[in-house]
Amino acid sequence: MASDQVGPEAGHDDGDDQSRDYAHDHSHDHAHSEVHDEAGPARAGHGHGLGHHHHHGVAATPDHRRKLAIAFGITTGLLVAQFIGAILTGSLALLTDTAHMFTDSVGLGIALVAATLALRPASSKRTWGFRRIEVLAAQAQAGILAAVALYAAYEGVMRLMEPPDVPPIELLIFGVIGLAGNLASVAVLSSDRTATFNMRAAFLEAASDALGSVGVVVAALVIALTGWQRADAIAGLAIAALIVPRAFVLLRDTAGVLMEFTPPGLNLDEVREHILGVEHVRGVHELHASVVASGLPVLSAHVVIGDGCFRDGHAPMILREIKECVSHHFEIDHSTIELEPPGFETVDPQQHA
Repeated sequence: MASDQVGPEAGHDDGDDQSRDYAHDHSHDHAHSEVHDEAGPARAGHGHGLGHHHHHGVAATPDHRRKLAIAFGITTGLLVAQFIGAILTGSLALLTDTAHMFTDSVGLGIALVAATLALRPASSKRTWGFRRIEVLAAQAQAGILAAVALYAAYEGVMRLMEPPDVPPIELLIFGVIGLAGNLASVAVLSSDRTATFNMRAAFLEAASDALGSVGVVVAALVIALTGWQRADAIAGLAIAALIVPRAFVLLRDTAGVLMEFTPPGLNLDEVREHILGVEHVRGVHELHASVVASGLPVLSAHVVIGDGCFRDGHAPMILREIKECVSHHFEIDHSTIELEPPGFETVDPQQHA
């Protein structure tokens, strides 16, 4: 197979001329608006000889500490105010919102610590640095949210049967204070709410706090206008109902990253088809995708090419084209592609297909 250059792949459309630039540096930054793919374990920082190429270096971690610190300060101040209000009024809605705010304050503290750790550089022992700490922090926050929701649901049912007297004016005052502060936190975090799992969890906590404060205000108005004390318990149950789905979604998404599932939106069959469309590629196996952290997808694959490509020095060009294809079509810049001659995959019988 005396071929000296990789031509256009049969049946493979790379979209534009940019994808043909073999000198293209695959370390360029892509804006990943959401977790778009996931790849198998990234084997960072070592070479395996001809045909095995790694993308070295870890993408820069965005610094969200200032916004998290502002939100943490606001939430902690509101926590003190609402705790005093819950004692004075005896309101379940305000107590639930205060407990929720306590967990949010803890969660924002965790998020702030995680954001600080995530900025630490990678090392030979921690090849991705502390990038995945954001996933662990988000999962912890989701668990806290779920616990608060369960408590609020239980207490709400109990108070529906025996509603206590709740002073509406005091409840309204503390509800308005809480709502104003929570809306301020939402405004601070909203612009970066999809940047990382950590920021997403922090934003969801602030948003659910704001919704809880709305519930407190509504309950206070109903009690003031009608004297119906069960409105407080119903508001507490409503707050719990708003928290549960958000906690579940966050737990599901973070668990998917930790389990290294292929992310939503990435079809590995399509990835395989694109790689097979590159000229001289005869097979693809050991194809994996996962996410290390937000905006950091990785992919690995073993690609079979003709023997002649190794003899005539053609393999590096094929490797560049495969990596360019994966980067251009699927926005995965950290890829590990191992080129193999036909039959090589059968050498080790322990390898799974």
